[in-house]
Amino acid sequence: MENKTLETATLGAGCFWCVEAVFQRLQGVEYVEPGYSGGHVKNPSYREVCGKRTGHAEVAQIKFDTSVISFEEILEVFWYTHDPTTQDRQGNDVGPQYRSAVFYHNEEQKTIAEKSKSEVATQMWNDPIVTEVSPLINYYSAEKDHQNYFNDNPTQGYCQFVVNPKVQKFKAKYADRLKD
Repeated sequence: MENKTLETATLGAGCFWCVEAVFQRLQGVEYVEPGYSGGHVKNPSYREVCGKRTGHAEVAQIKFDTSVISFEEILEVFWYTHDPTTQDRQGNDVGPQYRSAVFYHNEEQKTIAEKSKSEVATQMWNDPIVTEVSPLINYYSAEKDHQNYFNDNPTQGYCQFVVNPKVQKFKAKYADRLKD
């Protein structure tokens, strides 16, 4: 029987369909679930979050095996696969729900995230990093139709023109870290 040590990361990097699609393909990631974090409304709906009044960010909760991949490595992929220099925006997706955020689960994650933001992200991006690093105070799973979205809807327009280019960029850089 395998002895896995699973840790959870909660990351906001724009549309949660993109984040889910990238991390589902990364070795060591056991499970990815789109959801909402960082707001003040209990169990918000997608429509409410898109209404920009709940305070939530679209996030992906990523469960990963620490014997295969570290939180530092998860963050490296996070910095690479979205633009952490744009406030409340990823491409044409605009609003506070699309903000760049690391919602840490413990003090160790906080320390690692802050160090990674100042040392790793700044090496990848020339503009100032605006990523929020905040404690995880809540997490709500997104509705079922948002789960596994890219895999279930690869020909949908948004998936073809927004999600797929991010997945391809990720695959090109991290070809040696892809799941079989």
